[in-house]
Amino acid sequence: METAEFLHALETEGQLLAAAAEEAGTDAKVPTCPEWQVRDLVRHTGAVHRWAASYVTERYTERRPLGDVPDLDGAELVAWYRDSHRHLVDTLAGASPDVECWAFLPAPSPLAFWTRRQAHETAVHRIDAESARGGDATAVAPDFATDGIDELLRGFHARSRSRVRTPEPRVLRVRTDDTDAVWTVRLSSEPPVTTRGASGDAECELSGPAEQLYLALWNRAPLPHVTGDRALATLWREASGV
Repeated sequence: METAEFLHALETEGQLLAAAAEEAGTDAKVPTCPEWQVRDLVRHTGAVHRWAASYVTERYTERRPLGDVPDLDGAELVAWYRDSHRHLVDTLAGASPDVECWAFLPAPSPLAFWTRRQAHETAVHRIDAESARGGDATAVAPDFATDGIDELLRGFHARSRSRVRTPEPRVLRVRTDDTDAVWTVRLSSEPPVTTRGASGDAECELSGPAEQLYLALWNRAPLPHVTGDRALATLWREASGV
């Protein structure tokens, strides 16, 4: 996917998140994040939007803490979120393609990184907001879901902070049914090493439509299909939070 496609996804997902939060109300519980109410979700996502935009506007080259969130609730909080989202979209849309700033996953450029990362950040939290609202969730496009799986496996879980570890080497396969994407995840006492394609034998395979796998691997839905050693699927559920 191209940066412009991620920017479009980010804009759409943020609008859906705000609408779902408004409909659910900020007191509502978030089933996909049981420790949160909608107000926590909206405050977090809005703060992340402003934090991300600050790297691009200020060209920060080192990690900075999230900023404070305003003491708002209800309709005022949702309006603040909408402003935060709009600011992020406008910042990314207007940024120079060669802007230099800090990023925490490999990407063709910092602008490509922040646009992609915020698109998926917002999509996952939009799913949270819609779970609080109830009713049918908005579908996730298969190509976008596939990219999100790739970012999670080859980006987030390649970092030293990943807790998906095994005492002895193990191999996990992830396969989408509808986009023909396959990943081989090699587990050990070190951070997982994930490559695209089916390389060697796997002890466990997680498979299903890209959308369902995307939600499941982000721990927002059950795993659609597991074959082989289910202990590796359980390990993912218990240790993969980021």
